[in-house]
Amino acid sequence: MTVEFAITSETFDGDRGLVSMSGEVDIYTAPRLKERLALLLDAGVTRVVVDLSGVSFIDSTALGVLIGAVRRLREAGGVMALVVATRPVERVLMLTGLDRVFTIHATRDAAVSALG
Repeated sequence: MTVEFAITSETFDGDRGLVSMSGEVDIYTAPRLKERLALLLDAGVTRVVVDLSGVSFIDSTALGVLIGAVRRLREAGGVMALVVATRPVERVLMLTGLDRVFTIHATRDAAVSALG
């Protein structure tokens, strides 16, 4: 059974933001992720949590969106933390070496706390 893609985003504490997704993040849905991240960054958010705990699959297009966002954040002195709770997503990050690029947490609370 495939979970339909869904995405939400919010800002809190002024410069912190959260993007949460469920389902598959791929070439078809990654543009929605890119749009949500751009809206947050354009609004001045510099500390972002991307919650992938409900994501069952992630492809290279989505990884490219995340890499672009973390680069933009770092250039602005910001940070990004990922919440990864599923084995398929964790495995992709490990195989691509992106587990060394992103700060990864098992829970949303841990990721939000790590933003400072």
